[in-house]
Amino acid sequence: MKTTATAATDPPHTTPPPWKTAPFRRFVSANVISAAGSAMAPLALAYSVIEQGGGAGSLGLVLATNTLPTIVFLLVGGVYADRLSRSRILFLGNLLAAVAQAALAVTVATGHASTLSIAVCGLVSGTAASFIVPAMQGALAQIVAPEHLQQANALLRLPGNAVKVLGPVAGGLIVATAGAAWALAWDALTFVIAAVLLLALPLEAPPTPAAGVLADLRAGWTGFRSRTWLWTYTAAGTVLVAAWLAGFQLLGPLVTARQYAGARDWGLVQAAFSCGLLAGTLVALRWKPYRLLAVAVAAGTGLALPLAALACGLPLPAVLAAALLAGIGLDVAVVAWNTAFAQHVPQAEQGRMSAFNGVGERLAIPLGYLLAALAAHTWTPATTLLACAALITAATALNLCVPAVYRVNRHTPPTRTP
Repeated sequence: MKTTATAATDPPHTTPPPWKTAPFRRFVSANVISAAGSAMAPLALAYSVIEQGGGAGSLGLVLATNTLPTIVFLLVGGVYADRLSRSRILFLGNLLAAVAQAALAVTVATGHASTLSIAVCGLVSGTAASFIVPAMQGALAQIVAPEHLQQANALLRLPGNAVKVLGPVAGGLIVATAGAAWALAWDALTFVIAAVLLLALPLEAPPTPAAGVLADLRAGWTGFRSRTWLWTYTAAGTVLVAAWLAGFQLLGPLVTARQYAGARDWGLVQAAFSCGLLAGTLVALRWKPYRLLAVAVAAGTGLALPLAALACGLPLPAVLAAALLAGIGLDVAVVAWNTAFAQHVPQAEQGRMSAFNGVGERLAIPLGYLLAALAAHTWTPATTLLACAALITAATALNLCVPAVYRVNRHTPPTRTP
């Protein structure tokens, strides 16, 4: 038996940092490779519709068919993420997405693409995403020690954010020089590579529950509703995302075209926001706040800044600074949220809890577009931008008034005593 003196000299038990473990490196590689294809997909998809003579209505139909399945099937995907091996789900989901993109690439390359065929491929791709998303949410916590979760989340987002900056540029060059089919084929190939990498992850299936799928879904809803911090964050996030989409994505280019130098300045605003995302990842690597959820909620308020700056017609440098700060705040918020979620939701429930949260975010997409359409008939774009900024601020302020938010804090690893 060891004496007290000998035990006191033992080094404290530590786990290796994420980047020193093979499963984490494989997980990051799969995410980066998949993101390299997905960053090009929206541009390639849009030009696939344009090349076959479609207009705004056709493109809207294609985008809707891609989004609708993720709302309909996301809860089912969450249930199965808590019942089956997440590595198997990720493998099959990425393969299904690869088939959809490969089929679309072939139809575009052979000149047989139509709005209907593109929409069907989008429907299949969206269905695959509804199973991939909840499985991905719980996967990281299975391969990374709890004390390294924030660092792992930040490291995971760092190359992904870089790809988001460079991917659309590369996609534009490929579409312009070789055609949309080649960009879609590349996207399909990246899904296949990601599927192979993810299949080898040590993501063991949880014990199969005796209850059926519907019972699991009901139990998941009960668990979601019982966690006040989770459903209030989801509700506030739905409002925040809807206001952001209506203000930045839809009205931002319009206001920039009227008050600034059009596409050139709007490109600078988007670049500043992307740079902010990268900077926010670097902040999250160094800063480890104790009150994780409170930080996640408060940091999201920064999204109101570029909307208010555009609405007030501030000089372009001020708008760029606001977009940069918004990007920093958003990435800090995402990393803090993912860490809080992984530490405070049991592994056996993470698929379903992330699915309920994800449904709220995806409902914000049509809600944001509807918000902008309704406001366009009565308000000027500047007034609508201010309203969106006010909604973001109000949603985060109300969420910060929820006492449960301040109880979702960082879990610190236990320390060994002599």
